[in-house]
Amino acid sequence: MNRRNFLKASAFFGVSAIALPKLLSAYDLQNISDDYEDMKCQKILKSFEASLKNEPIDKVIIAVGSTFMNTPYVAGTLDKNPNKERLVVYVTGLDCVTFCENALVMSRCVKQGDTSFDNYKKELTKIRYRGGVLDGYASRLHYFSDWIYDNEAKGIVKNITQEIGGVAYNKTIDFMSTHPDAYAAMKNNPEIVGQIQNVENAINSRQNYYIPANALPNSYDGLQSGDIVGITTDVGGLDIAHTGIIYKENGIPYLLNASLKLKEVVISNDDIQGYIMGNKKQSGIMVCRPL
Repeated sequence: MNRRNFLKASAFFGVSAIALPKLLSAYDLQNISDDYEDMKCQKILKSFEASLKNEPIDKVIIAVGSTFMNTPYVAGTLDKNPNKERLVVYVTGLDCVTFCENALVMSRCVKQGDTSFDNYKKELTKIRYRGGVLDGYASRLHYFSDWIYDNEAKGIVKNITQEIGGVAYNKTIDFMSTHPDAYAAMKNNPEIVGQIQNVENAINSRQNYYIPANALPNSYDGLQSGDIVGITTDVGGLDIAHTGIIYKENGIPYLLNASLKLKEVVISNDDIQGYIMGNKKQSGIMVCRPL
């Protein structure tokens, strides 16, 4: 399937692709009301044909992900109120993680046959927070390797990194606690810094795996469309710097992602190895498969 026909192909899976208007980029997105975001989210949820439920989860995720093509890249949407952690619904602008979360959450709603807004919020809370419980800033799964670990424990995804060629990823994760001033909720708040240090200690007690960039072609057969990937980084103390969804064409995996560089949701022009090697700070991938 040619990537230029990606959106056309999504119609096969029962998706009515919604053009989230790029005119929104002319507005101050920070001032868009919660009601507006809720309305846009409900509109997307209502757009999916009931028959999509019968497709396998990998095809559903690609179909759902296609509805966000060209959506503007907007960072920091979850951190607008640093004084109180709350469930944020924001679909008119996405970063790399909120794109993956929304594609997965909406796909789960479709597969459950319940695309109500209440179910969406329930599933979003389950995926975004440790143990599915919103209990302050530190309960959010900030580190993506922790996101994978926790969502595997909840039976939502399976970490397949090791089985498709991953090797040990030995790195101390402490970026957040060593850079508290970079996070509004942590700045001048030693209690939250301590909570994040506990999270980091738990991450560092695990054996993680990754597929190095130079070995990625050996794992192409093990990847499938709909897999969620975290791109590992050489930045000190940080596990993963970018995320996206695998989209395979003629056996070659590309990355469907909210691109900071291109400022919108796109499919990469390069295969996943070329994409990663295009940034010297990117070192490889961790992979999880939605269940």
